[in-house]
Amino acid sequence: MSIVAMRAHLSEDDIRRLVKGESVEDRALAARKICQRVDRPELSDEERAVANIIIEMIADDAVALVRRALAVTLRRSEHLPRDIAKRLAADIDSIAVPLISGSPVFSDEDLIEIVRSQGPAKQCAVGAREIVSEAVVSEIVEHGNEQAVGVVAANDGATFNEVSYENAFVKFCESQPVMDAFVARSALPMDFTEKLIAKVSAQAMDRLVRDHALPPQMAVELSEGTRERATVDLVDQAGVATDMRRFVQQLQLNGRLTPSLIVRAVLRGHIAFFEHTVAEMASVPHAKAWLLIHDSGPLGLKAVFDRTGLPPRIFPAIRAAIDIVHSLEMDDTPEGRVIFRRRLAERALTKFQGLPEDDMEYIIARLDEDIIVAQPAARMAG
Repeated sequence: MSIVAMRAHLSEDDIRRLVKGESVEDRALAARKICQRVDRPELSDEERAVANIIIEMIADDAVALVRRALAVTLRRSEHLPRDIAKRLAADIDSIAVPLISGSPVFSDEDLIEIVRSQGPAKQCAVGAREIVSEAVVSEIVEHGNEQAVGVVAANDGATFNEVSYENAFVKFCESQPVMDAFVARSALPMDFTEKLIAKVSAQAMDRLVRDHALPPQMAVELSEGTRERATVDLVDQAGVATDMRRFVQQLQLNGRLTPSLIVRAVLRGHIAFFEHTVAEMASVPHAKAWLLIHDSGPLGLKAVFDRTGLPPRIFPAIRAAIDIVHSLEMDDTPEGRVIFRRRLAERALTKFQGLPEDDMEYIIARLDEDIIVAQPAARMAG
């Protein structure tokens, strides 16, 4: 079939303007109109073959503005031949970037090749695609520059696996733009978030507080260099996540699983966190740690606690908190959790009267202000 036979879809005037337009702008406009027409789904196979010949002719045009008209017009078309798309992806940035960022004809292999062989603008275009697979994300983290990694980090449609999160942090933990970019994601693994809070800017911390349900007090305490309570606040999220064990392991690896942190967490009712902490520090399976911690007798908790290497002086607080948790019910709402923590703190404090004064001060100092009730605190001070 000749081009003339396609007049129902292609204007003869547009084709003439494409070939012999008076100006570059005229030719680019003609290319855009032709591309719009050849992208129609109702073309027959024969018509589609002729359309592809025309598309290839436009892709080979010496004028960049004409090629850009093709790239922009067909950037989301499923009818753009893949070989032409790959050729345009190697063109100048103004032509390649619109196509790379949106074209559905690229395979993961094509995108990986772009990341490995092309410059920052094209790497960023790959990272900004609506869907970016684990394999492509991995390549961007490995071969992309700082800007490209920041783009893919902020893209909720980009699938990060455990290795990509780790590699991104190892390579770019000192890059505040990249660390800040991760905050834009709707969900983050707990162990990665725990690392992130030490690296993001004040502005990004505001977003972390707002978008990831972290209490505003966290931002204040982080700015003052006090990360421990911020970590306990993260336990609120880890408690409903599937990676509590990894969260605890990350704290242990970074030397953050301190006695003070553990006391804070337990006295806020984070018993699942304590279970995984004991399992990690005592080197026992979680199921065994759970059985010993919740043993109704007096020896199970003491036996597994002794294996952790934690200081004996915090055991009374742990013992009291576990006993009280077993006797309390919690309304699983934000208000209910606050009431539960206050009751837990109040009852726990009444059990510490026989402790040495230094140990009492150690434990009370680690209770958060929002769970201490005035009367028991005053009684203990007296």
